Amino acid sequence: MLSFVARRTVAALGTLLLSSLLVFLAVQALPGDVATQVLGKDATPRAVAELRGSLGLDRPAFERYGDWMWGALHGDFGTSLVSGTAVGGDVAQYLGNSALIALITILFAVTGSLLLGILAGLYRDRWPDHLISTVSLVGMSVPEFVVATVLVLCFSVALPWFPAVVLYGPDATVGQLLPAVWLPALALAVVMAAYIVRMARTSVIDVMASEYVTTARLKGLSTWRVVTRHALPSALLPVLHVIALNVAWLLGGVAVVENVFNYPGIGKLMLSSVQNRDLPVIQAIALISAVVYVVCNLAADLGAMALNPRLRTRGRTR
Repeated sequence: MLSFVARRTVAALGTLLLSSLLVFLAVQALPGDVATQVLGKDATPRAVAELRGSLGLDRPAFERYGDWMWGALHGDFGTSLVSGTAVGGDVAQYLGNSALIALITILFAVTGSLLLGILAGLYRDRWPDHLISTVSLVGMSVPEFVVATVLVLCFSVALPWFPAVVLYGPDATVGQLLPAVWLPALALAVVMAAYIVRMARTSVIDVMASEYVTTARLKGLSTWRVVTRHALPSALLPVLHVIALNVAWLLGGVAVVENVFNYPGIGKLMLSSVQNRDLPVIQAIALISAVVYVVCNLAADLGAMALNPRLRTRGRTR
């Protein structure tokens, strides 16, 4: 078990190192000059050269990458070219706001989609399966910005129950953001749940047709016991990775939905940073997104090991 965790951790660290290099190279390859973008087109060549020197843009790329990584390891992502404040503090504020939406979305989407997927798998080819499968297929087909727009029309315009947009900035409190969180969370939950429902349904159908489930039924065990004690642990294994990817998708910032609701989350910060060519902020957000993806996948691997004893004993049976 410790060997399994160590291998996965080493692989995760290697992935993060490679991701950081790709992020740095991709940001540096963006067209245009940062100094000119910051100072404007009317800036003199001398002013542009001085700003490039102060930003370290005249140094070799590998030196800048080394300094950036060393600072990132210590929580220092540099200074924003737009606001002049520390990137870490700005990103932490926006990331906390996105985490609020993500928490509510995960609570409803994961719980509801697992229940619906299991129900559809147990009632295969019957009306619950047809209804759930149809709804989930629609959820997978419709883009999230369309779902968000429909929710605004229904619950902000026709029925003014929730605010259509957020009027607060990134320093808003949870109490100020909470009334406006539900529609973005619902829009994300619809899209997120659709994929988990489909995977859970397929996994339950496969497990319920396996030999050990058939044997458990022949022993006279009740359907509830067969499902909860024998089928679900195995059925959840492939679903864990789908859940992990969707959670990383949420915590990484869903720019489209946040932009529709004017929500001060990490996705909205990414869009504004790209428009303003705020390279330190772009690099920090991209690296944090990579960290979230790696951590979620590592958590899914550890969850699979906890559910499947064979993964824990694989190293001892060789």
